[in-house]
Amino acid sequence: MSKRAIRILLIVVVVLGGLFVAADRFAVSYAESEAADKIKSQEGLSSTPDVSIKGFPFLTQFLGGKLDDVEITMKDYDAKSDGDTIRVADLSATMHGVDFSSDYSSATADRAAGIARISYDELLKTAKAEPVELPLGAKGEVVGLSDGGDGKIKVSVEVSKGGTKLPEPVDVLSTVSVEGDTIRVHADKIPDKLNVLGVSVPLPEGLVRDVTDFQEKVSDLPGGIQLDTVQAAPDGVDVAVKGENVDLVS
Repeated sequence: MSKRAIRILLIVVVVLGGLFVAADRFAVSYAESEAADKIKSQEGLSSTPDVSIKGFPFLTQFLGGKLDDVEITMKDYDAKSDGDTIRVADLSATMHGVDFSSDYSSATADRAAGIARISYDELLKTAKAEPVELPLGAKGEVVGLSDGGDGKIKVSVEVSKGGTKLPEPVDVLSTVSVEGDTIRVHADKIPDKLNVLGVSVPLPEGLVRDVTDFQEKVSDLPGGIQLDTVQAAPDGVDVAVKGENVDLVS
């Protein structure tokens, strides 16, 4: 083969390769858009989620009917919580081994793992809404949640007596954990007593925990994924989620 023929062949190969890459990227972009619209409709989201199909080339995965990895990010997802809803600010998950139909009407992942962020303001809604009676006519009410450092949540309790509040809330550090589909917040240590307007108020642990400790059930997450672990973060709690045979679209 002459040098000229070799050059022509190389040019053809490069051009065809470029066309294949362009076609592959166009196809994956279309698939991502279609999947995002299906998920938005199915989950009743207010905004379109971000769907990113990983792996190259996409077309060979498509022809095989199974995608290696798909990353999905959605915002403001309303999960269920004991007959009410709880807003998940951000939910990002990677789906592994995704089987799908040719029209994208159904898609199931072998397994999934990700992170869900729930803000402290959202968690605060589940704390006791009404003040709890403490000894000697004092009352306590949770008024704030924040990052306590070292994986702890700082629970701020407003204490009052006779309608007069303490100048500053009483803060306790609490451990946050997951049990099944429930997030639990449990104070590490309860003070024995508290000085309220010059009066020493004893604080029975069981009674005070009626103020400080609470739980939040989180269910009906997308595709049937479940809570795994949880840790405190600067703006809320980060909940690790996981699942098997997860229905992305059905």
